[in-house]
Amino acid sequence: MRKWQKGLALAGTAAATLALVACGKGNDSGDSGSKGSKVTVTMYRPGDVLDNDKAMMKIVNKEIQKQYPNVELSIKPLSWGDYGQKFNVMLTSGDGFDLAFSSGSYVDNAHKGAFTDLTPLIKKYAQKAYDAINPAYWKGVKVDGKIYGFPTNANVYSQETLTFNDTFLKKYNIDVSNVNSLQDATPALAAFHKANPGVAAFAIGKGYHAPAFGPDNSYEYPLSNAYPFVIDQTGKSTKVVNPYNTPTLQKNLKTLHEWYQAGYIPKDAATSSTAYNLPEDTWFTRVETNGPFDYGATALNNARTGKTATVRQISKPYKSTSDAQMAMYVVSKSSKHKKEAVEVLNAINTNKKILNTMVWGIEGKQWEFTDKAKGKIKTLDGYKQKTYYGAWMTGNNKLLYTKDEVTDAMIKDRDKKIAEAKESAGLGFVPDTTSVKTEMTNISNVVSKYSDIINTGTVEPMGAIKKMNAELKSAGWDKVQKVIQDQYDKFRSENN
Repeated sequence: MRKWQKGLALAGTAAATLALVACGKGNDSGDSGSKGSKVTVTMYRPGDVLDNDKAMMKIVNKEIQKQYPNVELSIKPLSWGDYGQKFNVMLTSGDGFDLAFSSGSYVDNAHKGAFTDLTPLIKKYAQKAYDAINPAYWKGVKVDGKIYGFPTNANVYSQETLTFNDTFLKKYNIDVSNVNSLQDATPALAAFHKANPGVAAFAIGKGYHAPAFGPDNSYEYPLSNAYPFVIDQTGKSTKVVNPYNTPTLQKNLKTLHEWYQAGYIPKDAATSSTAYNLPEDTWFTRVETNGPFDYGATALNNARTGKTATVRQISKPYKSTSDAQMAMYVVSKSSKHKKEAVEVLNAINTNKKILNTMVWGIEGKQWEFTDKAKGKIKTLDGYKQKTYYGAWMTGNNKLLYTKDEVTDAMIKDRDKKIAEAKESAGLGFVPDTTSVKTEMTNISNVVSKYSDIINTGTVEPMGAIKKMNAELKSAGWDKVQKVIQDQYDKFRSENN
């Protein structure tokens, strides 16, 4: 489960200094040079410092040291709001961090040489973890044929959903069983807005991007949705196009504008950062990205803390590059502990006790077994915020214990869906745009000017798109398109 805002902070630009202890310059061999003494591997990740951090790390490090006696892990959380900026400061300052969470800026930083090439290190020190992860991830994280990030094996594919608040569905007797697209949701939004105009019928805000897919078409952004370039996931077309010129996105944008005019979307959506927290009844419909390890609405319902939601899929499942790169850990080019960093990744992704302690908290305090043989657990009163790390960004989710409501049939269905999900035609395609840096900056500036007002339905889309396209042309869109197209043609010829 990921909110539509998730990850936006990770692409922030460095604008301040950060007092972090640099580890000094290392070498590419992976050897730390430490013999016989403890090597502390430091991991930076977004989030809060846990209330049970000391007790948790005592258990985690005891398990790590059963396999690697001289290695110790120290986790340094940085708040979500600060992480993107501080991570960039670490990169620009040459900080020799050992491990750090990376997402949106992964490819650019790999091209800049900021990260260690993990390809030989994984083969030597983390082969077991490598083998346990879905192969689609390794296709999706390669940059110029090399692995610079170790992915979290979780939702190898994802589907965008319209998620409805069951509190209101039941109260107003609204049926959403036939909702399979944005357009299908219009009657439900209309009924809710009429009954309760004071609550956001479609809870979106600044940063939202309308879906570039429909029942017959599905596109993905090979760079990110900050840049107006998409490719057809089905492979029927191999042309790199502007999503705002596709009938699919235009249809969805027109629907959003109709919703905005009808009052279903908040009037300040283009500028609002309102969170619309899941447990609160401040929303009727929201956008969530859902994958096989979310077990339908189970993960959302857990986050709703006693309340429930109904999930309706509006996109098709494709294993894509963006999902492969959703949550990775990278090693600084300057790290002095490359070998030990990869050993820590191997331990987290192969040792059940380590991963479940990090994700569920401490046995007996945050959770307890209901059936140890089957790996079934229940959470206790001590399971609350700041006592655990998110599963989607921690380690191999196939190792996780599951709560009793996740049945054997649901797990079987999860694995079946993962096996059946198709690979996107663009899986593994990571364009190199270093030759058009100026144009990329100019294009990003144009998109930033128009994106929020267009994607939230605030303005009539076709007129705004016409103006934006004229500015994109002046910014160098055609030149960048040719660079990406040439690379995609080469990628397709080599992978078909």
